[in-house]
Amino acid sequence: MLTSLPNILTLSRIAIIPVVVALFFFPGPWPAWVAAGLFAAACITDWFDGYLARAWQEESLIGKFLDPIADKLLVAAVLIMLVANQHISGLAVLPAVVILLREVMVSGLREFLAGLRVGVPVSRLAKWKTGIQMLAIGWLIVGDHGPAAWPVTFIGEVGLWIAAALTLVTGWDYLRAGLRHMLAPQGGKSE
Repeated sequence: MLTSLPNILTLSRIAIIPVVVALFFFPGPWPAWVAAGLFAAACITDWFDGYLARAWQEESLIGKFLDPIADKLLVAAVLIMLVANQHISGLAVLPAVVILLREVMVSGLREFLAGLRVGVPVSRLAKWKTGIQMLAIGWLIVGDHGPAAWPVTFIGEVGLWIAAALTLVTGWDYLRAGLRHMLAPQGGKSE
């Protein structure tokens, strides 16, 4: 099932990460625009892989495993590169840290809850958070190489702050759901 189109799309998101990261090491507008284009394409595959898997009834355990990992690896790698290259600096680093910490926490919660055979569905608000986060990161990748008349970096930073606020809300929702199971009496399931 690894060779199904949805899984290939997911794997392509992972495969594109080194290319996007490498482009940060080249100065000028074309590497920034190519990196932003590749990042956008990866974000689009995030929607298509799940949609196609459900539509074609090709949902698989490997796909369910790889999809969130691909998303987190892509976002983490690009946020780290944005900070390292000072596309994000000063207080704007804070929302990037919040986003990264939430991703680690949610991954840990999902792993813990999977051991209890408890699924954690993705909320609609979490999907909005992801969409805003991806748009903001795309703007920040382009940064100063965007159209001179547009405050590209400012737009990206505002989007990142909005994504971080939604990250706190959705992270708290996930943590509350996890705590119900963590604090349940031993041997029993919580409601």
